[in-house]
Amino acid sequence: MVEDSPAHRAGIRTHDEILSINGRAPTDIIEYQQLIDGDELDVMVQRPGEELQRRFNVDKEIGERLGLSIESAVFDRIRTCDNHCSFCFIYQLPKGMRRSLYVKDDDFRLSFLYGNYTTLTRFTEFDLERVIDENLSPLYVSIHTTDPVLRAEMLRNPRGASSLRWLRALLDAGVEVHGQVVVCPGVNDGDYLVRTLDDVVTLYPELATVSVVPLGLSDFSQEPTMRAHLPEEAAATVELVSHYAELCVDLFGRRLIHASDEFYLLAGLAPPTAGELESLDQAENGVGLVAAFEESFATTHDMETLGSGFFQSVDGAPAWGYRAERYRLNQAVSFGGRPTILTGEYAAPLLERLLREHGYEGVDVMSVSNRYFGGNIKVAGLLTGSDVRRATAEGGRDRLYLLPDLCLSEDLFLDGLRLEDVDAHIAVVPTSGVALRRALDEIMQNVTGAS
Repeated sequence: MVEDSPAHRAGIRTHDEILSINGRAPTDIIEYQQLIDGDELDVMVQRPGEELQRRFNVDKEIGERLGLSIESAVFDRIRTCDNHCSFCFIYQLPKGMRRSLYVKDDDFRLSFLYGNYTTLTRFTEFDLERVIDENLSPLYVSIHTTDPVLRAEMLRNPRGASSLRWLRALLDAGVEVHGQVVVCPGVNDGDYLVRTLDDVVTLYPELATVSVVPLGLSDFSQEPTMRAHLPEEAAATVELVSHYAELCVDLFGRRLIHASDEFYLLAGLAPPTAGELESLDQAENGVGLVAAFEESFATTHDMETLGSGFFQSVDGAPAWGYRAERYRLNQAVSFGGRPTILTGEYAAPLLERLLREHGYEGVDVMSVSNRYFGGNIKVAGLLTGSDVRRATAEGGRDRLYLLPDLCLSEDLFLDGLRLEDVDAHIAVVPTSGVALRRALDEIMQNVTGAS
């Protein structure tokens, strides 16, 4: 609840349950946003501990924010995923983590709001009508393979064989769609991947982007057919994707298909530079993250605001998961210990090079191995509190550790530990090149001033 907002002035209070707005009960925050756009609202609420409902007349400017914060983006239950993909990372999580991390959704509304990927196996004609009528664009679709038999097998859902018909329908309606292909070695790579990319070019050329990403595999996977990519397999995938990207440039004037930075790093290759990128629409899927970080570090300007979906622009939409509010610990910057950047194994060489090229002597980079998940998990965003605690204990308490904020969600690591559980001097820094450089400059100034 925002103080002195239209809702607050009308008498609505924190914990009131909204039952209807102008006689209509919204099923999700998208409908809620549409209903509150007017200047006169008739709002029915149920106040905790009261039997009778309350009615409030809210006067506001057209388009003005109502001033409420909503607990959930979906009011009629999340449409959970009924696929059982062998490569699904949720099945690879250990027990004992936060319950919300085990929720598996396949809801087109969350695709629109948050950039979550949907397989469309639970998509319906009614959903298509709503997407078109309300212009719910862009959406994010998991393709994985266009071979119907293999797609059904990979999703372990017979509807997977035919659900890409909805992708065609969305594109025919002019909906902006971003696709992804998670490549599993020995399953949907090789000739299957060639067919998928052929079909993207010939059957779905209206796609805005397609990202080709490697399988993420933890030590908790119980799937015998799942394994990590070998470097030569990653290199072959990069070469294949690059071939189709060049073909798309010739045919459509744009690259369309992109291999994620992780494939390049697995292959020992340099990811694309900022000049080779057309957009950061697939940044959360790892396409262009290295270039965006390097560019913003070098120029001290962010290339673009990273983030998928429209959750930020919807009044009161809760920022779930990795999009939740990050934790900041600015006071730690005043600690005079040796600055040390904590990061995952993939990013460590990049940071070491950037520090060297830009003259940041006296700053260390600590590559933190992910023992919590194990497997081929080497990205900074999946570092846990236990791994950070282990690394800082080995590094010593005489250091000032800089931690990227994407490791935390509302002050919690993925394993449920809090920052204070690490027991080290840690400054949490927004995950961008410009933010890191500003933090380093402030730290170096403090060190110079103290000396």
